[in-house]
Amino acid sequence: MRSNRLFAIALGALLAAWPLAAAPSLQYVVIVSRHGVRAPTWEPARLNEYSAQPWPQWGVAPGELTPHGRELIELMGAYDRQWLIAEHLLSSQGCRDAERIRIVADTSQRTLETGRAFARSLLPGCAIAVQSQPDGRKDPLFSGFGTADPDLSLSAIRARMGADPRKLLDEHQQAVDLLQSILSGGERTARKLLEPPAMIAASLNGKTVELTGPFAVGSTLSESLLLEYANGFPRANLGWGRLTRDSLFQVLELHAVYADVMRRTAYVARARGSNLLQHVLLSLQQAASGKPVAGALGRPGDVLLILSGHDTNLSNLSGMLGLSWKLPGYQPDDTPPGGALIFSLWHGDPGESSVTLQYVAQSLDQMRNREQLTLRTPPLRQAVSIPGCQAAAPNSGCSWASFQEVLQKATDPAFVAASADGHRP
Repeated sequence: MRSNRLFAIALGALLAAWPLAAAPSLQYVVIVSRHGVRAPTWEPARLNEYSAQPWPQWGVAPGELTPHGRELIELMGAYDRQWLIAEHLLSSQGCRDAERIRIVADTSQRTLETGRAFARSLLPGCAIAVQSQPDGRKDPLFSGFGTADPDLSLSAIRARMGADPRKLLDEHQQAVDLLQSILSGGERTARKLLEPPAMIAASLNGKTVELTGPFAVGSTLSESLLLEYANGFPRANLGWGRLTRDSLFQVLELHAVYADVMRRTAYVARARGSNLLQHVLLSLQQAASGKPVAGALGRPGDVLLILSGHDTNLSNLSGMLGLSWKLPGYQPDDTPPGGALIFSLWHGDPGESSVTLQYVAQSLDQMRNREQLTLRTPPLRQAVSIPGCQAAAPNSGCSWASFQEVLQKATDPAFVAASADGHRP
């Protein structure tokens, strides 16, 4: 018995002296965000062709971020601040972190204003610059670099739609009928979602692939109804009094189908998204190494990169990497206003880095009601697995080596610019 006690004491002393593995610490974060709630991109006259009654006035130009949308992004930025302080990536006081935050926005008003809203709310009272291409020039970071082969794009999209595209329409006929009912209220409209001969097909318009039929139009009109809901329009006026939360979810099937076919199809996604994904990887590589990397956005020592772009960018990245998510109240792989893919770089012991990926978005009611977001009342948040990634350890994210390999395989060098093209550290 005495020998057993001595052995236990010796073992306890040995374990006490043995260095415990340190919990991984957050080192760097890349947020690829869609802009906030905007007005519909179509002019009112075009929208009104599909409805029996006029669409509501938004108070801003088509496609512009609304004041409500700006406030929602500020709420999201304030939440990100709390999260990053809790993870010891940002300080709770002072402005010393301002120089370690990079915000890059596409050149449209809605993306620029979204970037500025993040800048105001992440470090209140501190100056964080929002970088963008000068003079509103097209930015290949968000719009893609190079030119996709139109024939390859067309064949890839047609393959996704199947040999008989009419079957795709049949699967979502109820959503088409419901949206038409909301638009018309039983009255005549100048145009319908299904125009004779009621075909669905993909075809080329010059070098651009277009989808004929109710999905392209239904995508825009159903999302316009979502924007009404998220922007806090009076409930009695939503969809001319004919829209409910449940019917909104159903008609958004059309938006989800369109985004899946036109933005997540592999070749199309690589052509449009390779440049963005490569610069995300280079920025993470620079943070992991602590040394300058050509093409990275920002400088070594940065802790946060926010890319203020579009739903197309998020759909492209998910199509390239085979990602999938399903947030409560949304269609699968939906990309609502302010939604974001978040790449988090973690530093472990003994020096092994790993990457986790999440999809984050406010719920529709959080947006509608402008609800405060806190660590206790957070936005919707889902861990997203990256197919092909090998975990750094059980229940952890991708090992850094595996993450690099997966992203490099997903990108097409033909659609990658040699530098960030105008975005300087």
